[in-house]
Amino acid sequence: MVLNRQKKIRVATAPLEKFLRRVQVETRTGDAEVTVCLVSDAEIARMNQEFRRKRGPTDVLSFLAEGRRKTEATGAKFLGDIAIAPQTARRYAVRDGRKLRHELQVLILHGVLHLMGYDHETDRGQMDRIEKKLRRRLGLT
Repeated sequence: MVLNRQKKIRVATAPLEKFLRRVQVETRTGDAEVTVCLVSDAEIARMNQEFRRKRGPTDVLSFLAEGRRKTEATGAKFLGDIAIAPQTARRYAVRDGRKLRHELQVLILHGVLHLMGYDHETDRGQMDRIEKKLRRRLGLT
């Protein structure tokens, strides 16, 4: 599910939901629920400070569900939540010569990999290798 909780950047959520489903098929997490929430720079900066003790906005944060519990409503696993700041994503997209849609897709993939337990800050390149492989398969080269 993709929720748009920000108003600064116009974003079509339906294509992002479709892409999220593709990512879940490719990563074999298709039976698990993932929520992607598009938030303002101010909100992601608050979360970045609270949860990572880092100042300022970032483009994406992932929050793994505690114990990857089953949801009562559907019986499906809940993998976690991903927060994405379209304002920051747009700045990075412009800097790197990409379209915002592409940047948001990259961030969804990156967030799902974090929910799967990968950590590019500590895994000696494992997450980066997997992400590059999946980017190619998903047409995000």
